Amino acid sequence: MSVQEHLEELRKTALRVFVILILAFFVSYHFGDLLSEILLSPLREVLIDQKLGQIVYLGIFDKILSQLQVAFWSSVLISSPFWFIEIWRFVRPGLYENEAKVIKPFLLLGFLLFATGVAFGYFLVFPLTFKVLMQFGVQDVAATISLKEYLVTTSKILVLLGLVFQLPNLLLILGFMGLVTKYSLREKRRYIYVAFAVLSALLTPPDPYTMISLWIPLVCLFELGVWAVAIIVHPWLERRHKREMNES
Repeated sequence: MSVQEHLEELRKTALRVFVILILAFFVSYHFGDLLSEILLSPLREVLIDQKLGQIVYLGIFDKILSQLQVAFWSSVLISSPFWFIEIWRFVRPGLYENEAKVIKPFLLLGFLLFATGVAFGYFLVFPLTFKVLMQFGVQDVAATISLKEYLVTTSKILVLLGLVFQLPNLLLILGFMGLVTKYSLREKRRYIYVAFAVLSALLTPPDPYTMISLWIPLVCLFELGVWAVAIIVHPWLERRHKREMNES
C-alpha cells in the first residue's frame, strides 16, 4: 500500500472508532441512572452504615453534567473491545505472521488486567477508602457530598486503576523489545518500590492503611511482571538468538 492508501485506511479506521464511541455513548447515557447508581453504591453503603451524611447536587445542571461524564467514561470502557478490534485490523496487515502471534496474547491480557483493575478499585479500594475518610478527623459532623464531583472522580479513578494494572503487560512488551530484562528489573526493585509508595500516597487519602492497600497490589503486579519476563521473554530471546546464530 502507498502512503496515501495507508492514510485513507487510517481515516476509515478513525471514523469507525468514532462511530463506535458515539453509539456506546448514547447507550451509556440511556442507562446513565443505572451506571450512576452502581458507582454510588459503595458510598451509599458507608453513609447508611455510619449515618454520616447524604449525597446532594449543588447546581441545577449537576445531574445532567455528571450523567454526561459517566456516560463518556463508561462508553470508553464498554466499547473498548470493539475499537481495539478496529485498531488491530489497521495494524495487522503491517505485521509478519510471527509478530502477529506475539501481539495477540498482549491484547487479551490487557483486557483481563484492565477489568481486574476496575474490579479492584470498585470492590476493595472504594469501600475501604470511603470508610476511612468518613472516620478521619472530627466526628459527629454530617457529610454533604457533591454528586457531580463524586461521579466524575470515581469514574476517572476506575479508568486510572485499569491502566495501572497494565504494568505486567507493559513489562512484557518492554522485555520483548529488549529494553528491560529480569536482571535490570531486579536491580531497580528498591527504587520502583519507593516510586510505588509515592504514587500510592498521591492517589489515596492521607492514612497508611489505604495507602498500603494500593501499594501492595502495585508491588505484586511488578513482581508478576518480573516473573513473566523471566519465564516468557528470556527463553524466547534465547531461542531467537540461537536461530539467528544457526542461520548465520
